[in-house]
Amino acid sequence: MTPAARFASVPVARLATVGPDAAPHLVPIVFALLRNDVLVSAVDGKPKRTRALRRLANIEASPRVSVLADHYEQDWSRLWWVRADGTAVVRDTHPEGLAALVARYPQYRNRPPAGPFVEITVDKWTEWVSGA
Repeated sequence: MTPAARFASVPVARLATVGPDAAPHLVPIVFALLRNDVLVSAVDGKPKRTRALRRLANIEASPRVSVLADHYEQDWSRLWWVRADGTAVVRDTHPEGLAALVARYPQYRNRPPAGPFVEITVDKWTEWVSGA
C-alpha cells in the first residue's frame, strides 16, 4: 500500500501549523485526498467559537504544514503512521474538494461545508509501519 493510500484509509488526521509566535498548533481534521499529492479540508458547521480559525491565520502567515494520520490498536504489530508534509493555501471555495468531502463523509450530504477550504499540496510522504 502506498503512503498516500494508507493515509486516505483513516477518517481523521491531525493538521499541524505554526503561528506567528512560532508556537505549534495541532487540530484534528476530516479530509479528502484529491490526487496522490493534494489533500483538502474545510471549515464546516460543527460548533466553533469563531469561523476565523487559528489554523487559517497560521497558514496565511506560514503555509508549511504537516498532517499526520495513524492507526492504533492493542496488537502493536499492526501500528502505523503516515505524515504528509506540504504547502497549504486557504481558498474561499473549492468545488472539487467539496465534492470529494461530500462523497467521503455522509454527514456532509445534508449539511455540506461552506468553507473556507484548506488545500495542501504534499511535497513529501513519510511513513512508519510496525514490523516493516
